Amino acid sequence: MNLFFSDNLRKIRIEKGLSQQELADLMYVTRSTVVRWETGSRLPDAAKISRLSEVLGTDVNTLIFAAAQSNKRPNVIIVDDRKLILSGELPIVEQVMPNADVMGFTQPNEAIEFAKDNEVSLAFLDIELRNMSGLELCRSLLEVNPRTNVVYLTAYGEYALDAWSTGASGFMLKPLTPQGVKEQLKNLRYPFWTGGEGA
Repeated sequence: MNLFFSDNLRKIRIEKGLSQQELADLMYVTRSTVVRWETGSRLPDAAKISRLSEVLGTDVNTLIFAAAQSNKRPNVIIVDDRKLILSGELPIVEQVMPNADVMGFTQPNEAIEFAKDNEVSLAFLDIELRNMSGLELCRSLLEVNPRTNVVYLTAYGEYALDAWSTGASGFMLKPLTPQGVKEQLKNLRYPFWTGGEGA
């Protein structure tokens, strides 16, 4: 299955305001071909990926990266310095994203070291951490990998404005809920296949 690529393609097409038929017309293919690309049952060849990048006005490397990463299990991390809360959040994220490898960290530095050795697709970060703020941690993770999606978790809504200035994909008020996670997944900067409902 090529669902990482298909999710990425669908997100970009929608952002450009194109229907599947309009994209098919621009690509000189049938609508059913676009449907197959977006459901993950077929992957376009290199020439079509190059043409897609021109038609959609996106970097060809973005589409090639998505195609190459289609079958990998994404790494998802949660960073919260309160073990009890972290232990309650982990099963919720695993339930929503059964295809992901989900790991929790109570220490920001441990999360950064993990990110250096493993490509992190999504990081849920508590903003108020003991040794480093979640905002600082976000910046550090994005230095390691600019394609990491970051969603902040906090009990304090007043952090929202500061959070958006760090390049994050989303902001959630605690407690973490399955529906809340699903809503955040719709708005990721770099979508990936989660293996969950509607994926």
